[in-house]
Amino acid sequence: MTGPHARFTERRGRVLRYPVDVSPWLALPDEPDARDWADLAALAGPGAEVPLLGFRGEVPEGWEITFRMEGVQLVDEGLAAEPEPEAVRLGPADVPEMLDLVARTRPGPFLRRTVELGTYLGIRRDGALIAMAGERLHPPGWTEISAVCTDPAFRGEGLATRLILAVAHGIRERGETPFLHTGAGNTGAIRLYESLGFRLRRRTAFLAARAPQHLTDGRAAVPVA
Repeated sequence: MTGPHARFTERRGRVLRYPVDVSPWLALPDEPDARDWADLAALAGPGAEVPLLGFRGEVPEGWEITFRMEGVQLVDEGLAAEPEPEAVRLGPADVPEMLDLVARTRPGPFLRRTVELGTYLGIRRDGALIAMAGERLHPPGWTEISAVCTDPAFRGEGLATRLILAVAHGIRERGETPFLHTGAGNTGAIRLYESLGFRLRRRTAFLAARAPQHLTDGRAAVPVA
C-alpha cells in the first residue's frame, strides 16, 4: 500500500488501509504491538469487523475472531494470456451493474470505488453485463486478478477463463506478474487456475476480527503523503 496504490492509502501509526468504499483490505506490521492494535481499532471504529489477510498470530484481548479460512496464492508461470475481443473496459458508469453481478455471484469484496484500483473488463450480452474480472491488489511488480464472476445463466461458456487471460495480458503488457487468491478448499477453482498456467506460490490465511466496542484514543487517520 506504499507502492502503486499509495494514493489511496490512509494511515494511523503503522497501520495502513484503503478507504472503506474502495476496499476492506489493510496492512499491519508483521508483528503488531499493542499500539498497532489500538490504531487499527480506532481506524475501524468500535465493534467494526476488519479483514486480516495473511495474519496467523493471536489477536489481543477485546478482539473477537469472526472468520477464519485457509487460502492459497497462485502466480502466473505460463499463462496463455491474450486479449479478449468480446471484452469491454468497465468504469464508474458501470458500477451499479457490477455491484449487482457481484451480489448474485459473490466472488469476494467489491465496493462502490473498487473499480478505481485497476482495469476491469466485462462481457455483455444484449446490453447486460454477464461476466467480469479485474485488478485489485497492486504491490510493485505484481497485480492481483480479482472479482472474477459470471452470471449463473451463462456459466459453462468459458467466459471467466477468457476474461482472466485478457486481464493477465494487460498486466503482462506493463511488465508485471499476475497473481490471484482463492480458498484452499476451492479445489475446482484451483484446478482451473492451474490448467491455465497458474502455480501455487504460498499458502495464506483469510481472517476477520471484530474490534473492541470501547476505544480510548481519538486520533484521526491521515492520508499517506
